[in-house]
Amino acid sequence: MLKIAVLVSGGGTNLQALINAQENGILKSGRIVEVISSRSGVYALDRAENSGIPSAVCPNEASILDELRKCGAELVVLAGFMKILSPDFLEAVSVPVVNIHPSLIPSFCGKGYYGLKVHEEVIKSGVKITGATVHMVNESVDGGKILSQKAVEVRPHDTPETLQRRVMERAEWVILPRTVEKLCQELSPKIFPKPMHYPGRGIITGMTPSGRIMFAYFIMGRSASSRARVFERSGDDLLIRLTGSDKTLDSSLILYAPVRVMKDCAIVTNGDQTDTVYDALTAGRTFEEALMTREYEPDAPHYTPRISAILTPSGHTQSILKRDGKYFYSYAYTPGQGRLIHTYNHDVMSSEILPSFSGEPRRVIIPDEIDEFAPALWEEFDKDNKVSLYVRYYGAGLTSYEDKLYNKEEN
Repeated sequence: MLKIAVLVSGGGTNLQALINAQENGILKSGRIVEVISSRSGVYALDRAENSGIPSAVCPNEASILDELRKCGAELVVLAGFMKILSPDFLEAVSVPVVNIHPSLIPSFCGKGYYGLKVHEEVIKSGVKITGATVHMVNESVDGGKILSQKAVEVRPHDTPETLQRRVMERAEWVILPRTVEKLCQELSPKIFPKPMHYPGRGIITGMTPSGRIMFAYFIMGRSASSRARVFERSGDDLLIRLTGSDKTLDSSLILYAPVRVMKDCAIVTNGDQTDTVYDALTAGRTFEEALMTREYEPDAPHYTPRISAILTPSGHTQSILKRDGKYFYSYAYTPGQGRLIHTYNHDVMSSEILPSFSGEPRRVIIPDEIDEFAPALWEEFDKDNKVSLYVRYYGAGLTSYEDKLYNKEEN
């Protein structure tokens, strides 16, 4: 979820539109982390306080830049911000900056066109249509790339005040939240930079920026039978239950415990090798020794790899067993980073053999909040093929935790 800073100078009506969109779920891929005003005593600051959003008064560019860095802003939205930002500031801020302007750019824009002045000039000109524009901010005033526009009629008896209100209600408050949400979606880091319809089953292990150990496991399916499954909790373990009536599938390949927990480790796999690892550890053998007794799945012609992971307080190891060999990858925890391994390498037609995952598990970004990571990952999966997702964030060590579980058939 992208961190948004909103810059204001006055009443904050567009800020309120963003706050409302955030509360109503329209703005869901980003969250407002700070409101920065160029002036003290403006109502926009009250709106921020009423919504529990931190705020600051920054009268110059240096203090604004310092505040943006402190709050970790990844997107800056100008919502009634009455100062023109310098090219030096825009270069230094190093994140996208967008603005809402109360006209249809390129008409009635540029230096001096702000507030009621815009609507006065619209009425004077005699045009019948005006509106609002959301655009990127660059060194040219109102000259950045246009992201969205919405037209509004100009009525015969309009005053600047009535026209301003109509443009706000029918255009600004509509397109600003929607455009910010779309931009957040585009800018948000993805687990799969190139969307895959069918990565198969996958494991993510790693650590949050604040030092919490975490893992995630997901399954996908291309046939009705393979989709007819759900995850269910069993104490600290995780099981798979078949919801359909098709009994023709090899249950050993689709019904297993993806997660089993011992006192000092968590085991995550895509098959019944979970039990193999658990039994081996109980007998004093290692994760690697256990998996050397197993091989890829007997599901010709794909021969799906077996992927496995183990998390301990000191590190995490992932494994993949393929037809061409058995591979192990061990890592120390790096705050804010994880590793992703999944069974298939890229999408193919349903009639073709699925290629196995290749190379080292990929680095992925792990945020601090499970409520940010889990739903974003679930939304990233192909809506037709996703089946279930389980995410667990531990507290101190590998004891207490919070988790999120998604089953397509139940969501």
